Amino acid sequence: QMQLVESGGGSVQAGGSLRLSCVVSRPTIRNYCMAWFRQAPGKEREVVTTIDMEGATKHADSVKGRFTISKDNTRNALYLQMNSLQPEDSGMYYCAAKSFPYCGSWPVRETDFNYWGQGTQVTVSS
Repeated sequence: QMQLVESGGGSVQAGGSLRLSCVVSRPTIRNYCMAWFRQAPGKEREVVTTIDMEGATKHADSVKGRFTISKDNTRNALYLQMNSLQPEDSGMYYCAAKSFPYCGSWPVRETDFNYWGQGTQVTVSS
């Protein structure tokens, strides 16, 4: 059973940066589509960004140019570098894994993802 553990969340002022990490237990994430989702209070969970087996990435329009997803297959870890944070970026951030190497059409559906972390909270103040 794959286990995902996020870390790196916190409170920052607008314009600041955070780097989220997601450490994954076996098996290797090499052959999985990986993603970051987020959920703000009172809103539905939404996909932020994905990365597939070959390293191809997709991002939500709201974070393009500000957020970068990456992975380290040797460390079995997923990362999300978030720059120029805005209050609307606040929410619980989740990493997720899909049991398939490719992520499919954008936007991906959360129901396509088989494994989820517990989330890490990001709060951006104005």
